[in-house]
Amino acid sequence: MKIYTKTGDDGITGLQGNLRLMKSHPRIIAYGAIDEANASLGIVLSNQLDLDIVKVLTQIQNELFLVGADLSNPNLLEKGNRLESSMVDQIEKIIDKFEQELPPLTNFILPGGDIAASQMHLTRAIVRRAETCIIALKEEEKINENCIKYVNRLSDLLFILGRIINNRKGKKDIIWKT
Repeated sequence: MKIYTKTGDDGITGLQGNLRLMKSHPRIIAYGAIDEANASLGIVLSNQLDLDIVKVLTQIQNELFLVGADLSNPNLLEKGNRLESSMVDQIEKIIDKFEQELPPLTNFILPGGDIAASQMHLTRAIVRRAETCIIALKEEEKINENCIKYVNRLSDLLFILGRIINNRKGKKDIIWKT
């Protein structure tokens, strides 16, 4: 089977249910941003990371495929491949667990430090943009609200993980100076 189909050469792509949309449609942009975030996580995972972080990020990569599938299916009556609120709850538990390792935040911090932490912060910024794209889609069409909640919590988790990586490597938070 060839990877190219030529069916998108006219700027239109296919979705579930034989729906075809312009590639510039907010739905396509939203799940494309999720795909970009997932690829960016792949870059983070190419670093030497502690096993607990690898497990979390691998889980997140799988869940981001589900977010993309959910966003790509405008038929909310179809129950398959939908993000559940329990997945949002799970991210909150992971955040709470990792946050116990960190000193409390008293200032804004700058992204940076270790290369893996810097890549994590870049991924967080991509996830924040993806959230904006999902909200733009929501302004036009109904979506699974759990997608917004999940991506919002995910950006928080990635922020914490960037700090965790720096902390475990002995690098201090870089404080924003006004």
